[in-house]
Amino acid sequence: MTAPLGANVEAGVTRFAVRSPLARAVSLCLFAGGAERRVAMEQQGGIWTAEVPGDLTGAHYGYRADGEWAPECGLWFDPAKLLVDPYAVELDRRFVFDRRLSVLGEDTAALVPKAIVPGALPIVPSEPPRFTPGGLIYELNVRAFTILHPDVPQAQRGTIAALAHPAVIAHFKKLHVSAIELMPIVAWIDERHLAPLGLTNAWGYNPVAMMALDPGLAPGGLAELRETVARLHAEDIGVIVDIVLNHSGESDVLGPVLSLRGLDDAAYAKEPDGSLINDSGTGNTLDFANPAVRRLAVDALRHFVRHAGIDGFRFDLAPILARGPGFAADAPIFAEIAADPWLADRVLIAEPWDCGPGGYQLGNFPANWLEWNDRYRDDVRRFWRGDAGVGVLATRIAGSADVFGERSCRSVNFLAAHDGFTLADTVSYEERHNWANGEQNRDGHGENFSWNNGEEGLSVDPQVNARRTADLRALLGTLFASTGTIMLTAGDEFGRTQKGNNNAYAQDNALSWVDWQARDLELEQFVAGLAAWRAARAGWFCQFPTSGEWLTGDGHLMTPNDWESPTTQSLVYSSNDPDAAYRAEINRISRSVKLSGTSGGKV
Repeated sequence: MTAPLGANVEAGVTRFAVRSPLARAVSLCLFAGGAERRVAMEQQGGIWTAEVPGDLTGAHYGYRADGEWAPECGLWFDPAKLLVDPYAVELDRRFVFDRRLSVLGEDTAALVPKAIVPGALPIVPSEPPRFTPGGLIYELNVRAFTILHPDVPQAQRGTIAALAHPAVIAHFKKLHVSAIELMPIVAWIDERHLAPLGLTNAWGYNPVAMMALDPGLAPGGLAELRETVARLHAEDIGVIVDIVLNHSGESDVLGPVLSLRGLDDAAYAKEPDGSLINDSGTGNTLDFANPAVRRLAVDALRHFVRHAGIDGFRFDLAPILARGPGFAADAPIFAEIAADPWLADRVLIAEPWDCGPGGYQLGNFPANWLEWNDRYRDDVRRFWRGDAGVGVLATRIAGSADVFGERSCRSVNFLAAHDGFTLADTVSYEERHNWANGEQNRDGHGENFSWNNGEEGLSVDPQVNARRTADLRALLGTLFASTGTIMLTAGDEFGRTQKGNNNAYAQDNALSWVDWQARDLELEQFVAGLAAWRAARAGWFCQFPTSGEWLTGDGHLMTPNDWESPTTQSLVYSSNDPDAAYRAEINRISRSVKLSGTSGGKV
C-alpha cells in the first residue's frame, strides 16, 4: 500500500510526507507562538518525509521548497514561499490574496494559512448513499443560503452547521429534497482582480487545498461537516459536494505561489512549449494524465466519504478529469474511482463541459454517472419562450433519449443553476445585467434563452407579474414532470432574483444572498405540491413507461404532423399503467402542467 501523504500521528511520532520530485531541498516548517522551526526533510522517489517525535496534533505547519526559479520552464522554487500541504485537512484561517504571494524572494509566512496537524479522524461507517437517481437535488451556496435566515442563530448563519437547523431541514422536507448539493466548501482564494473592485469570490470555485474545509464556512472543521451530514441523513436527506478538481487558485503565470506550484508544478497541464493549458478558463488546468494528480483527486474524494459520510460529488468542468490531453471516455480516473471501495457506490455527477477543445461531452461519461443536462435547460426555456416545438419538449421530458439512450436515468434536468439567471430572472430579463461585477457587463452568458414579458427587470405592473408567475409555474411543472433526476437551485421555488446578474460569483452581498423575508409563499406552496406529487411516484421518473402514448390536449393520438406543426399547443402523456387511479393521476398532472408553447412564453 502506498505510504500516506500529509501529516499523520502514529505511535507517539508525527510523520510528514509531501511530493516534490524536482526540489533540491524541502523543509518542514512548524509554527508556535509566532516562532518558526524548520526541519530538514529526506527524499526518496520524489517524496520528502520527516518524522518528529511526539504527538503534534493541533500544531501548525507548512513547507518550503528550494530549487530553481524558472517559471518559463515550470519551476517555481522559492524558499521564501510558505507552501500549504496539498494533503492538509484543516487550515487555521482563510486565504487572502496579496501581490507578494507571487513575488520572488518575498517571505509569505505571515500571509499564507497554516495547515493543522489532525488527530485521529473518525471513520464514518460505510452506508449506501441516501440519494437514488430520479429524486430532487437542491443546489445551494452554504453562506448565501443561510446568512439571512431569520430562524438560524446569528452566530451560526453562513456556516455548514446552519444546514442542520430544524427550520432549514423543515424547508428541505417541505420540498421533498432527496439530497442537497453544496457549492464548493474547501478553502479557496479570491481571483487577483477582485480586491481592487471591492469584491470577493462568493462561490468558491477557486480552490487551493482540496481536502481542507474553508474555515469561514466550517469554523468547527471536519467535525462540523460530519455532524451536519449525520443530522441530514437522519432525515433521509443526502449530501452531495460540488468539488473542483480541474484547476487550482494559483491561476496563470502571474498568480500566487501557494501550494502545488511551489512543490510540483508538473501537476499542471502544459503545451509543448511549456505554457500553461487553460481548459478551465481560470489560468491553469490540472493534468489528469499525471498519476500523482489522480491520486490527489481520489484521496480527496475518499477523505470526504470516509470522514464525513458524503453521499456523492458533482464534478466541476468534469471533462478535464478525462483529458490526457484530449477527452477519453475510458480515462484512468473513471476506473480508479470505480475500483475504490469507498467511492464505487457514490453518486457521481458530471458537469459535462469545459473550455478546452472538444470540451462539450454531454452523454459521454460512464454509464453509472449522472450528467447536468444543459440541453434540457435550454430547450425547455426555448419552448416556453415560444421558439421550440413540442417534439423537442417531449424528448426532454422523456429523459433525453437522444443523448443518453432509451430508458436511461442519467439526465440531471434543471432550469437554472448557480451559474446563470435565477429562474425568476429568466422570465424577467432578456439581457444580463452584470455591471456590479466590474467587467463592463462583458462577463456571464450572453444567450440565456430568457424573456421579460414586456418589461425588463422588476415590475409593478400586475399584468406583467401575473404572466411571469404563470410562466414560472409552467416551467416548474415541466421540471417536476420530467424523467430523470431533477435539480432545483435554492430560492427558485419562491422567486429569488439577482436583478438580472447572471454571473454573481463575486457578489457576496444581498444581491446573491437568499432573502427569506421576500419569498413568494404562493409559488413556494405550488412547488411543494409538485414535489409531494413527484416524491410519491419517484420510481416512475427513472423509467419512463414504454407502455403509453403522447396525446394532443384534446385527447387525440399525436401524429407526425402534430409533432411538426407550430400550432400544436398542448401535450399529454397517457400512461397505460394497469392501475387506473395511477393512470388518471398521470393524466391530471400532465394537463395541469399545460405544456402550451405560445409566443413569448405566455401560458
